[in-house]
Amino acid sequence: MNDMKRENINSTKYDIPPELEGQVAVTTIDKIYNWGRRSSIWPLMFGLACCAIEMICTAASRYDLSRFGMEILRPSPRQADLMIVSGTVTKKMIPQIVRLYNQMPEPKYVLAMGACASGGGPFKEGYNVVSGVDRYIPVDVYVPGCPPTPQALLHGLITLQRKIDTQTIKKARWYGKEPIPAVPVPVLGPDIMDPRQYGIIKEQAAKIAQPEPEEPAEAAPVTEQA
Repeated sequence: MNDMKRENINSTKYDIPPELEGQVAVTTIDKIYNWGRRSSIWPLMFGLACCAIEMICTAASRYDLSRFGMEILRPSPRQADLMIVSGTVTKKMIPQIVRLYNQMPEPKYVLAMGACASGGGPFKEGYNVVSGVDRYIPVDVYVPGCPPTPQALLHGLITLQRKIDTQTIKKARWYGKEPIPAVPVPVLGPDIMDPRQYGIIKEQAAKIAQPEPEEPAEAAPVTEQA
């Protein structure tokens, strides 16, 4: 076990004799559990637009994601635990993204790569673009840029590792007794509709369909004749 790994696992609350430092590690379940997960993140292999080229470059030999244990990009969502949303999220594509997110097993994370995935980018408020993927699925890390460089994506992945280091089994949602409900898949019609907003849509539609009461006509003023 090298020095960096020993520093991540060993707790500073206990003194380990020098002759046992290479053979014994005193740690907690949370630390060893988080260390194992942060060092074996498997991203989901798909891209949406130009940011995907930078993601592919990050996985190539020049930047080498395998240094972080992330080199295995999985083609199946059932074998992945990190979704990198790389590129413009259109209203036609968001139902498929939510469906893939629901198929990923827990624990799972989402990284929004680039200005388009984070908030719509230069296409914000466009007729066919979603103004941020976080409107439909929870996002853990945002990587700004248009497009962000491979170094920026690496920084985002390291930030995700630091977030994993702070998690505890007692408060993790995937260890709760209650089942985790799936995110409702949006419906693409004349416009994109979120099933979680059906109640609001029905209320607004009822207000529009209900005719407004007519106000009584004012009586014409009486004029005196000479």
